Parts: sequence; structure tokens; C-alpha cells
Amino acid sequence: MGARSRLTLACCLTSLLTAGIAGSVQAHDAATEEGLASFYSDSLQGAPTASGEPFDQQALTAAHPSLPLGTKVLVTRPDTGQKVEVLINDRGPFVQGRIIDLSKRAARKLDMLNRGVAPVMITQVN
Repeated sequence: MGARSRLTLACCLTSLLTAGIAGSVQAHDAATEEGLASFYSDSLQGAPTASGEPFDQQALTAAHPSLPLGTKVLVTRPDTGQKVEVLINDRGPFVQGRIIDLSKRAARKLDMLNRGVAPVMITQVN
């Protein structure tokens, strides 16, 4: 995890701890995270996701290590401004330094198919 991601995480945790004293807050409200995105291999098409549904490369879905399943996030490429909204339905990525694994359709919308990985910012929308 890079210094910027650690700082963002530390700020979020501090806010959550402070808010927890004042009242009940969901763990990921208004959370923003920056790092690298990748996308699923074609070989995983149809494999079960953590939510139980089969993985579909043409759906706008993604894997995240800790956001609740069913959470919608806006994924933005800060270097190009391209954005896509995806539904978290799986766990991952399992490669250090990556914060989200996208379906192929979502990766295509971010124009990252040739690169394989891209810098992104993810923001929870629900």
C-alpha cells in the first residue's frame, strides 16, 4: 500500500472513530481509496463470485477486499477522467498494491484493456 493510500485510510479511520463516539456510522460511508485497478481473466467467466452469482465479464461488477457485497462504487481514472460505476460482488484483488478487480466491460469503459492495470480512485456511491 502506497503512502497516499495509507494516508487516505488513516484519515478515514480517524473520521470513523470520531464519528463512532458521536453516533452510528457505516464503515465505508463516503470512503475514497486510490491505487491500481486490474481486471479479471477471461478464464474466470462463469465462476462463482463471493456473492454466489456467476462471474460475467459483460456485467459492470468488481471485486474489492472489504467493501460490503452489493456496494456500488464510482471508479475514476484520474489520469484520463474516465469513470464507470460498478457493483461489488466479489472479493479481491489478491495482488499486492491493487485495490479493485474489474469486469472486462468496466475495464473497457476505463480504456485499460491494453495496459492491464491503471491508477484509479474509488468512491462509494451507496
